[in-house]
Amino acid sequence: MEIAPHISVDPGIHHEVPVVSGTRVPVAIVIGSLAGGMTKEDVCQEYDISKEAVEAAYAAALINATEVISLVGD
Repeated sequence: MEIAPHISVDPGIHHEVPVVSGTRVPVAIVIGSLAGGMTKEDVCQEYDISKEAVEAAYAAALINATEVISLVGD
């Protein structure tokens, strides 16, 4: 199931860990590679994914790390 453009979750792939759609490349690997100093272009070549997929993985990781705080009282 695609959860965002270029990002999918499938129970049969990496135990439902978000991956780049159409691949078995986990979002966490893409983010780790960028954090480790690889450029977007390096990541694209290393994992055979598009620039848009790298950017989508980065966006998905940011959204996942964001805490949502309700401004409406309970």
